[in-house]
Amino acid sequence: MSDFTKPVEELGENASEYIDLRIAELKLGAVKGLSVTLSKLLYILLVLFVVSVILIAIAFGGVMWIGELIGSYAGGAAIIAGFFIIVLGVLFLLRKKLFRNTFVPLFVNLFFEEDK
Repeated sequence: MSDFTKPVEELGENASEYIDLRIAELKLGAVKGLSVTLSKLLYILLVLFVVSVILIAIAFGGVMWIGELIGSYAGGAAIIAGFFIIVLGVLFLLRKKLFRNTFVPLFVNLFFEEDK
């Protein structure tokens, strides 16, 4: 290596190292983002599973209780089903507000996280 081309060759090596480091940083950022997203998704699924089991138990108990009160388990089941249809309707009407306001900030914080 001659003295004349040495700075250019060093600049090329440094640029190559810099690019490799930036690629490694992007990979680490992607792994961190995916792991955080996956853990939050699994947490949400676990909570939804537990809540659904609780709701099923409450609904079954409600059917039994209302069925005893009115003398018809089918009537109790219809009343509980009507209640859940009303809840579903309310959730459907509020779906954009509920879910957009939840997931948009989650992903903004995930992908545009400020350095701490």
